[in-house]
Amino acid sequence: MIRTAPPIPAPVPLPSGGGNAPQVCGRSMKASVAVPQRSLRRKRVLEPCEDDLGPFNVKSSAAKKLFSSRSSVDTLSSSTIKKVVENKVEVTSISKRLVSTSQCSEDLAQAYPKLAYSEEVESKFGGEGWKWCSLGVGRAELCLDFTLPTGQSFRWRRTGLSQYTGVLGAHLISLRQIADDVEFFHHASSCKANASGSDIEKDIREYLNLDTSLVVLYTEFSVADARFAAVAPFIAGARLLRQSPLECVFQFICSSNNHIQRITTMVDYLSSHGSFLGSVNGIRFHQFPSLEELAPISESQLRENGFGYRAKYIVGAVEMLRQKEGGEQWLMSLRRLSLEDAVTSLCTLPGIGPKVAACIALFSLDQHHAIPVDTHVWQIAVKYLLPELEGRKLTVKLHREVAEAFVQRFGKYAGWAHTVLFIAELSSQQNLLPAHLRVQKKQNAKTSK
Repeated sequence: MIRTAPPIPAPVPLPSGGGNAPQVCGRSMKASVAVPQRSLRRKRVLEPCEDDLGPFNVKSSAAKKLFSSRSSVDTLSSSTIKKVVENKVEVTSISKRLVSTSQCSEDLAQAYPKLAYSEEVESKFGGEGWKWCSLGVGRAELCLDFTLPTGQSFRWRRTGLSQYTGVLGAHLISLRQIADDVEFFHHASSCKANASGSDIEKDIREYLNLDTSLVVLYTEFSVADARFAAVAPFIAGARLLRQSPLECVFQFICSSNNHIQRITTMVDYLSSHGSFLGSVNGIRFHQFPSLEELAPISESQLRENGFGYRAKYIVGAVEMLRQKEGGEQWLMSLRRLSLEDAVTSLCTLPGIGPKVAACIALFSLDQHHAIPVDTHVWQIAVKYLLPELEGRKLTVKLHREVAEAFVQRFGKYAGWAHTVLFIAELSSQQNLLPAHLRVQKKQNAKTSK
């Protein structure tokens, strides 16, 4: 909807008899009020738009033309549209207007990929991939709320009701849960990527590990463990992701002694050095940068952006991976190793210890029995698997012992069971469980006395 200017206010009456004229912006309004009215009129046209526009540059002449009540978007010349696009317009409503104009052809849109399209804009171009498509997977096999925002990846954003948007390789994708299905929407891809609908769906299925039946695993895990059987009905559909090893390495270096919000901010900063793919609901999305794109980032830049001591690990890991033969392909090759060898190899990189290495192995290297042991998992182990460890401090040796206990209980997909039990421990998920299954918060010393 194109905004129209509000009515021009009635002229301010000039005082009769030779008194002083009223002051406007420090200047005397003498005989004429035409110029101040015109300025006020434009000001009132532009100002209400600024809150919605975000990064849109309303000071540019092209921008002003868009919001001038005397200009219709349909009458704008192609050169004006180009000027606006070059200003990196990233607001859905603006994108709709630009693409709806007769001058803005598909060629123009492709020439300026930084123009962010809404779903309606994208569907205008039609073709395979420009619509919501079914994955044909029910909630018992995939629940987005238990899979995407629970600490496996920090690259997904909630962009609607039961809808998340993120980047898979070179593709900007939205996923949404509807009834007993999950649908995907392809927003954009980098210019070098194969963007056919069938290839994108294949990538999504691989990313979500959809070849593995979660219903079958839940049944097996419930037979093996009473705690799992109790919480499973309330946390159905918690699936493991199969991420890019490079992306996973740097996400989990950022995760050390950190919380999700701050990790997400750090990962966003690193991602911003990759190719811009588009914006959805005002959120910018980038392809994760290559090692060559990460290399110019200095430790001081990272520290200035809140990475703290992790800054030297990021820089060191980039440098070491670039020195290894194959670079990113070296990471991919770890998928062919045993879990022990993969963890040992990962621990040669700066900032990666046994727990972070186990996360990377589980979420990106097909090591489905890897068990990252943090405070939550330690508490699970002590309470349900190894009560004899009560009161002991977690060490590298005990890390291995806990991991082995999970594998003995749950088998070769122990990491999947571990993830469900981990989610059941999160404070953000406690309201989903009945009272008798919730994790009781420990009282502090002052309260307990």
